[in-house]
Amino acid sequence: MQSSSRPDGILWPLAFILCLGYTVWYFPRLIIVAGLANDNLTSQYTAAGPIDYLVLAGVLIALFFGVKTAHATSGELEAVNLVDRISLFLGRVTMVLIVILVSIMFYEVMLRYVFEEPTLWANELSLWLAGFIFLLSGLYAMQQRNHIRIYLLYDVLPRSLQRVCDTVSTLLIAIFAICLIWGGYNEALAKFLRWETFGTAFDPPIPATMKPMILIGMLIVALQAIANLIADWSKEAVVHAVVDEDEIDDIIHSVGGEK
Repeated sequence: MQSSSRPDGILWPLAFILCLGYTVWYFPRLIIVAGLANDNLTSQYTAAGPIDYLVLAGVLIALFFGVKTAHATSGELEAVNLVDRISLFLGRVTMVLIVILVSIMFYEVMLRYVFEEPTLWANELSLWLAGFIFLLSGLYAMQQRNHIRIYLLYDVLPRSLQRVCDTVSTLLIAIFAICLIWGGYNEALAKFLRWETFGTAFDPPIPATMKPMILIGMLIVALQAIANLIADWSKEAVVHAVVDEDEIDDIIHSVGGEK
């Protein structure tokens, strides 16, 4: 396992979040450049300038190096392919987002109950971030094989039938992803292109961003499920005990103990 103290383990996710946050907030400028903006957007925003393109390049650079340098820490499954690395990097992004979310909520509580001067943006920004955290954490859980599974029947099957079960499970995930994208694409695209907002004083573009993110997130989850199936195909059968000894060993190792 790689050390969790690597500076790029936090640097690239944080850079990705900062650059992507700016890009998302001012994305209507890019929609205008693409010639897809409606009259409402053109009346509120100007076309994208050099700074917008520079920050967009920062998003791509942070994503590239973040995925390239993504390594598992103690207790995590190693990334064995590109999809694993993407999921692992987005898992790091999710962890940083959780810290940001908690900080915003703490800041709002202090202002609201200590200084009696609540903000207009903290509650909705927290809601917005929580949506991204919810979607991305599911992807990380899929890569780490941490979703809840019932092993009562699975463990007694021979490895060949276990592979059949894994294939059926992955196929169902892929079918669900295809149906979700097929049914939600037009609505998500419409909300995105008109940059539908929350309709409040802060007015974040939650509908415009979350609808497409649901489809993108489900697509990556399906790809991760397929990658898991391929990576696990040649592995031997694993019997899941009531107590996960490997997990206990990882916990002991992470706190510096010995067994």
